[in-house]
Amino acid sequence: MWDQRYSEEGYAYGSTPNDFLKSEYCRIAKGGRVLCLAEGEGRNAVFLAREGYSVTAVDQSAVGLQKAENLAAECGVSISTKVSDLAAYELGYDVWDGIVSISAHIPSLLRKKVHAQVFSSLKKGGVFILEAFTVRQLSMEGSGGPPSSQKDLFMSLNDLAEELKELEIVLGTEVDRNISEGKYHQGESAVVQFVANKVVR
Repeated sequence: MWDQRYSEEGYAYGSTPNDFLKSEYCRIAKGGRVLCLAEGEGRNAVFLAREGYSVTAVDQSAVGLQKAENLAAECGVSISTKVSDLAAYELGYDVWDGIVSISAHIPSLLRKKVHAQVFSSLKKGGVFILEAFTVRQLSMEGSGGPPSSQKDLFMSLNDLAEELKELEIVLGTEVDRNISEGKYHQGESAVVQFVANKVVR
């Protein structure tokens, strides 16, 4: 599915960064190493690279990541890309100053596995930033998010707070907001926004 979507002309979700990431990225240590999960065509990774971060983008679609590399070149920056299903990708230990998860909708069991690695893979003071659709999206007028047949892919603040309880929550909320990201994310939408730090006492 994703190779097909990313083979379409243009950028499926636009070439500019997610608004929530744009408002929160500065919490990540300047010039730090950042991992972007399920990064697709690279709009967020390229933005972070332009802001001086060392960015690795992981996604299961080679087509998407090729477009990410092309976008980076057009913008005069470089990013590292890794073609991998998140089920097989190891986040590492004490590696990242920031981990970014924007609309990374995956089955809940896999999501829990990925989130279980976040604390150990972040450096001390590292930051985790996430925005994803909640199940309320199904009743919203905007386009985007998993289909009604895959409700397991939606996220909630309660689930995230439990899955990432080793982190110190800086911001956690479920909100309705207008999204304009390419042709697949448009209009009034229901999302969860989550920012947390790795605090080692």
